[in-house]
Amino acid sequence: MTDNIVVVTGAGSGIGKAVALAFARQGDKVVAADLDLDAANRTAECLPESISAMLVDIADRKMVDQLRLQVHSAVGVPNVLVNAAGWDRTEGFLNASTEFAERVVGINYLGPVHMCSAFLPGMIEAGNGGRVVNVASDAGRVGSSGESIYAGAKGGVIALTKSLAREMARHGINVNCVCPGPTDTPLFHAQAERLQEALIKAIPFRRLARPEEVAAPIVFFASEAASFITGQVISVSGGLTMAG
Repeated sequence: MTDNIVVVTGAGSGIGKAVALAFARQGDKVVAADLDLDAANRTAECLPESISAMLVDIADRKMVDQLRLQVHSAVGVPNVLVNAAGWDRTEGFLNASTEFAERVVGINYLGPVHMCSAFLPGMIEAGNGGRVVNVASDAGRVGSSGESIYAGAKGGVIALTKSLAREMARHGINVNCVCPGPTDTPLFHAQAERLQEALIKAIPFRRLARPEEVAAPIVFFASEAASFITGQVISVSGGLTMAG
């Protein structure tokens, strides 16, 4: 049992939902934040004594600030922040519109920037350290055809993680990053069936990751067992990517 207060974005489905449930099951108070409030409520209904659902569009800084006020008032100052929300659509780079590019960057890169900017001051002021875990993607480590803008945004999240880890170390706040490969989530299944099949065949384990398998290292990074680990990036891809 722990006494963490945890904010998880993208907690309405997929990896974010698995993360929210994993923290709640170990006794933490969890805020399941999502752009789809109905989905966040369904997550909260799984463990209503531990999880509160809240609305946020992480690409909108004003909504992020409203979320911070709501979290501080209703639950307290969080000491764990998990930026799990993300979005993409397979799109050749030369076919991508400016609007598409701005949405991808707004959600996948500026979203974590907004969340860290909003919640880190409270962690620092509390003086008890804290944990930030950013969910990037292996696309940001090794590239991904048809996902160039998404890969660029996720690569930015990896660099953000390392830089924030250096800045936050003086405050006892650890900042780490988890990079999933293909995972059994609604986002993956929204891709073309032929692409899904090709990706699964390329994975040495010949299957997708389960969201719970991605949640496990996120929970680890937030634990005392990871107290001397910061600025690190771990891939959860079933061996699909093995680059250093």
